[in-house]
Amino acid sequence: MCPLVKKTSSMNFQTCLLLSVATLTFSMQQSYADSTSPTASTPSTALTRFDQRAKAGERLNVVFFGASLTWGSNASDPQRTSYRAAVARRFEAKYPKAHFRFIDAAIGGTGSQLGVFRLQRDVLNYHPDLVFLDFSANDDISTNDVETLSSYESLVRRVVGDAKCPLIQVIFPFRWNIGEGEMAKMKRRDAHLAISRAYGTPVGDAIALINERVQSGTAKLDVLWPLDPVHPGDEGYDVFASAAWDAYQGGVARKLVPHVPPKMLYNPTYLTWSRTRVSSLGTLPAGWRVGIPNRTSAYFDFLMSRWLDDEVIASNRRAVTEVGKTQSVPQTVERLKVRFRGTMVMLLGETSLQTGKYRAYLDGKLVQRTQDRKTLTEYDPGAFGKAINGNGHHVQVIATGLNPSVDHTLEIEPLFDESKEQELRIESICVAGGAATVFKP
Repeated sequence: MCPLVKKTSSMNFQTCLLLSVATLTFSMQQSYADSTSPTASTPSTALTRFDQRAKAGERLNVVFFGASLTWGSNASDPQRTSYRAAVARRFEAKYPKAHFRFIDAAIGGTGSQLGVFRLQRDVLNYHPDLVFLDFSANDDISTNDVETLSSYESLVRRVVGDAKCPLIQVIFPFRWNIGEGEMAKMKRRDAHLAISRAYGTPVGDAIALINERVQSGTAKLDVLWPLDPVHPGDEGYDVFASAAWDAYQGGVARKLVPHVPPKMLYNPTYLTWSRTRVSSLGTLPAGWRVGIPNRTSAYFDFLMSRWLDDEVIASNRRAVTEVGKTQSVPQTVERLKVRFRGTMVMLLGETSLQTGKYRAYLDGKLVQRTQDRKTLTEYDPGAFGKAINGNGHHVQVIATGLNPSVDHTLEIEPLFDESKEQELRIESICVAGGAATVFKP
């Protein structure tokens, strides 16, 4: 999906780009004892085995993992006219005896870094028999930065090697990715194709397919993308589905057996990870409480009660009841502090129209970052809530490239406008690399 905001053709696309992102529920850690050792292929990873089981009428779980292009933003009915739905119909038509369960694991505006911390909860916990993997567009098809290529490859490696599950990579375009000479600029597409070759996974390359159809005159861009240049309409999603389905059928015909190469092509940072619920870390600082995610959202794939089990909520107001009357009174909010070991750290939570700003301190130093040639010292998750006019996700990478052999401290300092009620909602501290561990403060 779009690196950011989505869904409405009326929204300014520059806003969409600015809103794009950078884990979750229960305290959890997954690691590979030796990330360079090969995981032997088994019959369960073979697409021919999936094909045989489907023909025999077995129960099979198919997971669609990705962002808004997987969810189906701008489809007239994402449950019926998204690429997911179109692929599901093809499976049901080809295998009338099978009992399929199709699982939507797509959150718009997110990439493979968050995917690392979602994979267990939102994909592997369903015991998938086949996984379709998105994120090429959201990780930015034109770039080949090692950080996100490492996170993406780790997803392929964990599905194929850890879950012993066949996987199909899908590469979806935005409208501006289509045109003569555009594919030559797509460094990430080239890198994802190289990962496919290394792991023996089929690729549903919708970029190549749409270019071919546009050049032959059998498809028109205005028909494929009728509302905005990010998310296609029903006809566009059907072409996405054709690319994915062709990849599946081609993999079966070629008898592909995905496998894990002896070494990662990119850094093994994301092969060790932890997603730790803040609520599991003991007593919260003043002004914070444990709560539940909102039950409404700007978009269904942004409904964080689907993706979070709880969250800790900081607020500059608290309810006080005296003589049978309840009123909201100001309260002090202290910094949230945790310790961790790892190479990178990120936050996962929720944004709303009441969300305020915050600062982050790493090892006692204020975290600064550059955006549009400006040095920023604050994070403003509420800007996303305002842009989508509702509740949605908050995903923020705080730091990468850390020394994984020493303990680090992370402090989150809420910055609230005291003239009105504001809040900050965080579910998880997500750490990858090294021991990938989060400790109590």
